[in-house]
Amino acid sequence: MNWWILFYGILFSIGSFLAYTAYIQFQKTQHLLKDGIKTTAIVKEFVVSRGENNNLYSPVFEFKDRSQEFRTFTSKIQSYPAPYSLGEKVEIVYNRNKMDDVKTISFWGLYRGSVILFMIASPFLVIGGAYLAYQFF
Repeated sequence: MNWWILFYGILFSIGSFLAYTAYIQFQKTQHLLKDGIKTTAIVKEFVVSRGENNNLYSPVFEFKDRSQEFRTFTSKIQSYPAPYSLGEKVEIVYNRNKMDDVKTISFWGLYRGSVILFMIASPFLVIGGAYLAYQFF
């Protein structure tokens, strides 16, 4: 009996850790939206990589920072078909102190890390938490 409590306690702990990490990611995004600099970027090109069945496209954005220097940002999101058209304007936000902290202002651009981590955490929380609640309440 004690081994099962330990096992489900570990599952619940893993879920709690992942949920906390998702929350931290969410807070970082909120901080970036609040204090970051919003601007418009233009899709200049696509980085193409071979997927299992199709080519995957990662857009490369070009934008001017506050000092009027051109910067580029390659999205970490790969998709098929390409998510944007060449020359399309896209709203982005970047950290003025850390120029590699750039995100597109879209749901997946801003919150993909938080959503994916919480989706992974949820089964651990439900399974571990339900068993522990059943045992102790």
